[in-house]
Amino acid sequence: MELTPARLGPGDAALRDVLTLIRTAFADMDGRIDPPSSMHRLSLGSVSAQAETGEVWGIGDPVQACVFLTPKPDILYLGKLAVAPDARRQGLARRLIALARSRAADLRLPCVDLQTRIELVENHATFEALGFREIGRTAHAGYDRPTSITYRLSL
Repeated sequence: MELTPARLGPGDAALRDVLTLIRTAFADMDGRIDPPSSMHRLSLGSVSAQAETGEVWGIGDPVQACVFLTPKPDILYLGKLAVAPDARRQGLARRLIALARSRAADLRLPCVDLQTRIELVENHATFEALGFREIGRTAHAGYDRPTSITYRLSL
């Protein structure tokens, strides 16, 4: 498998692979997180819109790992990091995090932020091992308890 991340454009046929990958990789969250994952609201149109207004990167053909990057005024927001179940433990997520760090530097942004759900403790450990530090907790609308943790990777 080619391990170099490729930026996907709004009309790229591989965006269908990205949507399928996210749905597959995030499926184990069903029943574990509350509220349900926003991946249920993703469509090919919204993934294409992300490729147009932000960035969508993929590794492999078909795509085996992907990430959404969205430049904001003071940060690069990393979302929808996904690796196919049979492609895990091969360094693909680490490669995409390195890409995010590089893109933030290219854009002269001082850090990369991401959010993960409170219940996904295995993600917390992974992001911390990759250099991210918790900077806050937030609650989805209608919840009186934190539902997400925000992590930051400073450059």
